[in-house]
Amino acid sequence: MTKTTVQTLLRGAVIGLLATSVSACNLASRLSEIGDGPELTKISNPIARPAYRPVSLPMPAPEVAEDNPNSLWRAGARAFFKDHRAKNIGDIVTVKLDLNDSAVFENLTERDRKDSEDTDVTALLGLEAEFAKVLPQAVNPLSAMSFGNVHTTSGDGTIDRSEVVSLTFAAVVTQILPNGSLVIVGRQEIKVNSEMRELMVTGVIRPSDIDSDNTIADDSIAEMRVAYGGSGTLSQLQQPRWGTQIWDIIFPF
Repeated sequence: MTKTTVQTLLRGAVIGLLATSVSACNLASRLSEIGDGPELTKISNPIARPAYRPVSLPMPAPEVAEDNPNSLWRAGARAFFKDHRAKNIGDIVTVKLDLNDSAVFENLTERDRKDSEDTDVTALLGLEAEFAKVLPQAVNPLSAMSFGNVHTTSGDGTIDRSEVVSLTFAAVVTQILPNGSLVIVGRQEIKVNSEMRELMVTGVIRPSDIDSDNTIADDSIAEMRVAYGGSGTLSQLQQPRWGTQIWDIIFPF
């Protein structure tokens, strides 16, 4: 058994083991949801989640805020006596997500190429005649090598994409950056008829962009990450079986 054969068998065994493990976990999860559907996750501190990572961005030199103990007005305040906008860790801010994107791309590519090359051995120290003695039927010194390649490529692609998302939800301030910007994290889970809808949004906002009603628009959120999807019976029916997904990945043709 060659080394290549052994490596191929080992790769096949690893892929099969992974597929079996994923299938068993998915099967156990789906069996536990029979009759009730997906379970809502418990409310927890976003910072304590294993996947949470603090945001680190280039920051200007910190500025010392002036203290005006005898003044009723505070810098950045929009209300004379009290500012209800989020400004501290743990405060809640309302995010207005209104995305309406569309894009159309068309691409056409054509390529035509033809190559040819001939090599003759007409004189090689008088040894050219010896070729016929070694290979009397296979060698012609006047046409030792001849190559010809013809390439033709034609590609036509069109992408028509349209996305509309309109949501209003609450997010929590999890971090205050050195320049005063706020890092927000918002999560929602809605369960209806054994179908779970999940929403997750993270980003960086400026306190001055928060409106007086404590709302922030999506076009004022920097480094915004939005994940909106679902899980449950309907979502599982819309996905190919795991065997088909693995086959699409490893099949080379």
